Amino acid sequence: MGNRLKKKNKNDKNAVVKREQFIDQMLMEDNTKEDNEYKLLLLGPGESGKSTILQQIQIIHQDGFKSKKERSKLRDTILQNLLHSIHSLIKASVHFNFELESENQVLVEEILNLPTDFTKITNEHCQMIQQLWKDKGIQETYKIRHKFHLFDCAKAFLDDVERILDPDYIPTVEDIVQSRSRTTGITDIPFSYGSLNFRIWDVGGQRNERRKWIHCFQSVTVLLFVVSLSEYDQNLFEDSKVRRMQESLLLFDEICNSRWFRETNMVLFLNKDDLFRKKIQKKDLTCCFKDYEGGCDYDKALEYIKKTFLALNQNPENKTIFCYTTCATETNSVDNVFKAVKETILSNHIKDN
Repeated sequence: MGNRLKKKNKNDKNAVVKREQFIDQMLMEDNTKEDNEYKLLLLGPGESGKSTILQQIQIIHQDGFKSKKERSKLRDTILQNLLHSIHSLIKASVHFNFELESENQVLVEEILNLPTDFTKITNEHCQMIQQLWKDKGIQETYKIRHKFHLFDCAKAFLDDVERILDPDYIPTVEDIVQSRSRTTGITDIPFSYGSLNFRIWDVGGQRNERRKWIHCFQSVTVLLFVVSLSEYDQNLFEDSKVRRMQESLLLFDEICNSRWFRETNMVLFLNKDDLFRKKIQKKDLTCCFKDYEGGCDYDKALEYIKKTFLALNQNPENKTIFCYTTCATETNSVDNVFKAVKETILSNHIKDN
């Protein structure tokens, strides 16, 4: 057994080294390109909306997802999101003792065993999911979704299950930006904004691996950090006792004050503003921040969160953090922020020269 553990640790170490070498190689190749290409590194915790922002950049600057063929590739992702959502609701209803209507209890096992292959989904399966989604016990479970892990897209996809499970279904652009997909590997997207050329990087992987490759990006122009405003009352999937926003603050602190980025300016995306506006009306921030005294006032709550993040900057004389509220599922919202980012970079470029 000891030999197997040594072999596994060696394989894990080799994988990290290869990943670092791959990043180095890509950045070296990138450095040979045009001198006026500005590099942006996109960071943030899972489900903050990072992937959606990348998709919006593709939509705005690369005419992304216009063809049916391109959108069809994401069909399986949306099916998996839909099934993950109903599975999460079923399991949470059991955990929180919400009883399902008797005629729906027999559907549970069959729905939990549904295939994740579109070709095997039938009209009968579609009707079962619709019926269970309307169940009073499931709806009561949905009301306390902050207590368990559930994708933000759950309601949108479950409300539209008949369309999504249609054999001829082709995802819309709206479906795609609503969907959730975990970042794996390294993604880089080149794009132009007026006279400026950009390349945005998103690197997936475990948090404990980050310190082993983060130095590769020390030459980036700007760091982009995305946090979900609406997660203040939600707990981590990995640790049900830790609020997700507290974890986001820890990650932001780590990145902001890293020795590799001591003087690298940052853009902080306070994302999912639309969900936050609705949630703050019913539940204030004291569930996450004990000293908060602003009640359910949206402006006070937003300002408190903003100041809490910005206060973590240990080098304000040499490092500026630009903060914007966004709704990553809205193309105009993301476009407006990147216009501001462009102006910031352009003004800094003029100063430096």
